Amino acid sequence: MHAFVNRTDELGQLNAVLTSRDGGQVVVSVHVVAGTAGVGKTSLVLHWAHQVKDRFPDGQLFVNLRGYDPQEPVTAEQTLRSFLRALGVAPGDVPQDVDDAAALYRSLLADRRMLILLDNAATVGQVRPLLPGGGDSLVVVTSRNRLASLAVRDSARRITLGTLPEPEAVALLRAVTRDYRAEDDQEKLTELARLCGRLPLALRIAAERAASHPHLRLDDLLADLRDESALWDALSTGIDEEAEAVRTVFAWSYRALPPHSGRLFRLLGLHPGPEFGLHAAAALADLTLSRARQLLDDLVGTHLLEQSGPDRYQFHDLLRAYASDQAHDEEPAEEREAALRRVLDWYLHTADAAQTWLQPGEDHVPLPGTTTALPPPAFPDYDGAADWAERERGLFPHLVRAAAAAGLHQHAWQLTATLWNALSASASFADWLDFGPVGLASAEHVDDTQGRLLLLTQLGMSHRSVHQLDQAVDYVSRALALARTAGNRMEEAHALNLLGLIHLRARRLDTATSHFTEAIRIFREVNDARWAASAQSNLAGAHLEAGRLREAAVSARAALSAHRALDNQQSVGNALWLTAELHREQDEIEAARAAIDEALGIALSLRNRGLEGFWLLTLGAVQRAAEQCGDALASYQRSAMLHRRIGDRSREALAWRGTGLTYAAMNRHGEAVAFHRQATAVHRDLGDTWELAVELGHLAASVHPEAPEAARAHWAEALTHLAPYTDPRAEAARSRVERRLTGPGG
Repeated sequence: MHAFVNRTDELGQLNAVLTSRDGGQVVVSVHVVAGTAGVGKTSLVLHWAHQVKDRFPDGQLFVNLRGYDPQEPVTAEQTLRSFLRALGVAPGDVPQDVDDAAALYRSLLADRRMLILLDNAATVGQVRPLLPGGGDSLVVVTSRNRLASLAVRDSARRITLGTLPEPEAVALLRAVTRDYRAEDDQEKLTELARLCGRLPLALRIAAERAASHPHLRLDDLLADLRDESALWDALSTGIDEEAEAVRTVFAWSYRALPPHSGRLFRLLGLHPGPEFGLHAAAALADLTLSRARQLLDDLVGTHLLEQSGPDRYQFHDLLRAYASDQAHDEEPAEEREAALRRVLDWYLHTADAAQTWLQPGEDHVPLPGTTTALPPPAFPDYDGAADWAERERGLFPHLVRAAAAAGLHQHAWQLTATLWNALSASASFADWLDFGPVGLASAEHVDDTQGRLLLLTQLGMSHRSVHQLDQAVDYVSRALALARTAGNRMEEAHALNLLGLIHLRARRLDTATSHFTEAIRIFREVNDARWAASAQSNLAGAHLEAGRLREAAVSARAALSAHRALDNQQSVGNALWLTAELHREQDEIEAARAAIDEALGIALSLRNRGLEGFWLLTLGAVQRAAEQCGDALASYQRSAMLHRRIGDRSREALAWRGTGLTYAAMNRHGEAVAFHRQATAVHRDLGDTWELAVELGHLAASVHPEAPEAARAHWAEALTHLAPYTDPRAEAARSRVERRLTGPGG
């Protein structure tokens, strides 16, 4: 059961701050005495935030900074990335430097009125980069430390959320125990509240202990707690009396657990992340699922663990730290390592099982036998695997870092590589890049050539996906050199194929074509028909981009036929997209629509938002050519949104281009100009001279009727950017621009 702690004084102080503010940023530092968390602190602040949400029309931002987590607190950089995404910034657009990210964050908040809740901070360093610095937002920071420099440097108003008044503390005990032991004496409940330090978290645990033993005299419970308190008093430094009161109650409740429940409790303190599922707990403690569920229920019943969903659990961070301490005190080092190996093995083999559905065309990492008797779940279909990947994706960085920190480097690199193929469709490669280099370092530590090759390639693909092309070329070039040194022809071909894709994205078309051609030759030499067909599709894309439509059509037909025979759906979709583009360029609109509709059906069945977003660009162009402008605008809008989610700024700008062209076709030139300007700015910022030149041409055409001189300047700049390109499509574009500059009205 749940008892609400009514903290009217603190609510009043928060409301007083809100009503007295006279504009500009306001920072409130809520000093939380250890153990007032949970029922007292977070619920109070969130309850208040819900009450005042109408005062902040631009919304709220919330983060649990996990400042007192026994493993890794959330850094300011991680929070900035999350907040910037929530504010509409694409992941690839988030600056890597924390100061630059903070500057962008402040600029976005300058004209907004938002409530920003920074919960559970340990240091000012976690908080200060998250302060807007100006504007009209309110920041509420909660911490167990006083964070005095926030008051000095940032003029924060301090509110102390202390222990409960004695009547409220006793009322909380009564609320939990009345149905089980109504006869308990008020004076003895008061003593129990005193021994708990009048701290809500400790009170809840103690009350639950009392309620679960209705036939045990309260005097006996009090005696046990006094004995535990005396032990902690002997060991205490005396620096933090509230924290010692909490630990006293933790120890009192922990020592009352049956041995098997106590073992599970302390082993769960070794779990790499703050939340976990039933299967992970069973693997960690080497239990059957039914036994693990029974013991987890015991821990939830004693309030030593929280149930966050069906078969999902999490610790309060103080309890997690306590459990970790007990594991290190009571479990031998070899048993702690064995437990960590078991749970890492379970996640590794589960991610491998998910890959079978999520990336069926990708080779699996050869894995050693598992140390856990618990098999990975048998995912029934794609959706089951995707749901698991989405649910656990926040845990992935913790798994890799925990493995590396424990010296389990083989686990660290294999987890990194396997998780790359088990990313959910809605995940961003920018998220994987947070821990990808950790996996590479582990592969290098154990000098595993195959692991290094695989991770260098994955890092290259991930950087390409967020349009960091220089970094992508660096990683894949290292992979190519390593493959050649090792004599690994297959990995050499993979690296060449990927280099071709990066050069294609950068419009170095001759270089891309050369790499694709060499990759196809090697794939055929090693008799890998699937990858030869994929490289053939990529070669078709290079020919299409260059405007060599005949060569593109030959390669696209061969690739589509091969992929259909191999039943590789994602690659079939890619070949269909190429086919649609070829039909569209030749004004064969019905054939183009049929091909792109089939491709999008595949993307939707795979729940692959990246492919859906990219192929929607072609659907929008086909719809515009068919004069279905409303439908085209909808396609471009969804494409822009999907590319923003995965951090692909370049393709998001292509969606804006399509929107501008559609508005121009509707003779709404003002709106067309706005979208072309927006796309131009992105391509300029990315240093993509080809797309910038194309966009400047469209911008010039849109502004020309109203501002011919401005149009002429845009065409002139476009011509300078087109100069390095010599392919047929570039030559045609250059001729068009030259005609506009030299023709009547140019």
